Amino acid sequence: MKKWLIPLIIVVVIAFGLYQWAVGFNNTAVEYEADAKTAWANVESTYQRRNDLIGNLVKTVQGAADFERGTLTDVIEARAKATSTTIDANNLTAAQLAEFQQAQTGLSSALSRLLVTVERYPELKANQNFLELQSQLEGTENRINVARDRYNEKVNIYDIHTTKFPGKILAGWFGFEEMPRYQADPGAENAPDVNFDFD
Repeated sequence: MKKWLIPLIIVVVIAFGLYQWAVGFNNTAVEYEADAKTAWANVESTYQRRNDLIGNLVKTVQGAADFERGTLTDVIEARAKATSTTIDANNLTAAQLAEFQQAQTGLSSALSRLLVTVERYPELKANQNFLELQSQLEGTENRINVARDRYNEKVNIYDIHTTKFPGKILAGWFGFEEMPRYQADPGAENAPDVNFDFD
């Protein structure tokens, strides 16, 4: 056997091993990235469900002739802003995610004010359609939280895979970038003031 053949075989085996490792890394990263994008689509889907329910809630509340129009207008405007703020799942950035989150937080705030205002309207509180929509909204808020948590879990798996050494080197070559996580709203870490006034 010729002496040059053994080093050549070793080089070919090493090259083949490196190739297999790179292909395996790439395919796994593609899979994890797709899982994270799907999880993001589920987040958007749950927010869309909430927006649809809010539209029906607004129509029900508009039926109360003397209901405060300013509160209703705030919800309608916040809903329009929230539905117009979309993100391309193929180009998720921290800035886009923050903008999306800000729009959704604005809608949540306007909706909370609307529901507090409804307390002054017994005919609305007794309206079966309103009560059903309110219950569905509460369930949807829980779904939103679950969907955001699942998205963060998928992003975490993807980010660990693409940022751990030596995969980080290949991630740069293949163009895989770190994905942003959904974060709590600013101030959410502070406990709200609760005042039980029984006077």
